[in-house]
Amino acid sequence: MDLLTISIIIGLSFLLGVVFVNYLTNHPLKMSIYLIISCFSFFTIIVVLISSFKSNFIILGIEFAFTFVSFIVGYFLMAKRILSMNDDRYIPPILRTKDDPGGGHTAVVYFTHGEPETYNPIGWINQFREFDDQNIPFVPFAFRPFFLFQLRRKYLQVGKSDHRKMHQIMIKDLEERFRDEGDNSTKFYLSFLDDDPRPDAAVIQALNEGASQIIVCEVFVSLSSHTCKGEELITDLKIQNYGVPLQFTTPLWDSGTLHTMFVEKVNKKLAGIDKEVVAILLVGHGQPNEWDKLFPTATEHEIRFRNNIIDLFKKDGYLEENLGLAWMEFKEPRPKEKIEEFVKNGVEYILYFATSISADAIHSMSDIPSLIHEADIPKQIKLINMGAWNNHPLVIRSIKERIDSLMIK
Repeated sequence: MDLLTISIIIGLSFLLGVVFVNYLTNHPLKMSIYLIISCFSFFTIIVVLISSFKSNFIILGIEFAFTFVSFIVGYFLMAKRILSMNDDRYIPPILRTKDDPGGGHTAVVYFTHGEPETYNPIGWINQFREFDDQNIPFVPFAFRPFFLFQLRRKYLQVGKSDHRKMHQIMIKDLEERFRDEGDNSTKFYLSFLDDDPRPDAAVIQALNEGASQIIVCEVFVSLSSHTCKGEELITDLKIQNYGVPLQFTTPLWDSGTLHTMFVEKVNKKLAGIDKEVVAILLVGHGQPNEWDKLFPTATEHEIRFRNNIIDLFKKDGYLEENLGLAWMEFKEPRPKEKIEEFVKNGVEYILYFATSISADAIHSMSDIPSLIHEADIPKQIKLINMGAWNNHPLVIRSIKERIDSLMIK
């Protein structure tokens, strides 16, 4: 057996495993170079194997074994390195002294899920780490680079996520609502679980800028692992040591104002079209049944939230058989099933919402529309994507109501 040939095979196969993981997980601007190196390594390995073959299938089998093992070692070592990436989002130091009473104003930390404008895997890497710490089953380690590859592919399909931009608009609208009502002192800070700035960073900024009360406004539909993680990041700061009251609003699943937004939005879109030929599908996010054991409120709140909205649509004259709930993932029914039920009912319009998504995101822009179009839909039926909540005036009002209930008068 040629030792030099084996060494070349081991080195190239290990390199292939390393660069293949980089191809799957890196930013789109870098993926091409990793793809080129992967292809070069792969074809070079094939050439070496073919050129070394001398009708001895035992030696060829050994060489294939070295190739496979070396590739797997390279793949897993690089996957471990990528998936162990640190969250390097900036966290400012606390500069405020404990005897500083502050400036007497309230700080509102607007806290929501967050999604980077362009592909960045750190949010999901943090999520993998959190699930592992809690022993929650999810994507097996070996397949996580492929999960990140699919995430990047969705970004490439839609171009970019409008999530951050929309929340910037929403917090601006919220601040304007306060100013219009004569409140010129309350300060507002945007924060994200999976984007910059983090909620703990925003709270520190508010503390350093002299806030005498901090309200964390949770712009989520349900109490879930996301809200719990944000609260944990913030409470770990122990800002009560600075004599500053800290309060959290609750998620918006039971906001009657927010429920009303969906009906108003549909009625405006339809502009007088007969409600009997209209179907409305409310698509929730969904989580695995195993997660319900740790965070049962996430599923419970999503269901109750959408049922309350359905009740309002029925009261407004929409037919019960043309109103439905579906899940984006993990739970049944899926959108395809409900859409095909509506088609059988003879509807002419089908409107669907990403009900649990607060602002335009990959879910509302790509995932849910893709699931909807899996259904067999006649061309004469008009499909309308109503998207996420976004900055509808009733959304802003519902958020403000939560904040108002905690303001120190």
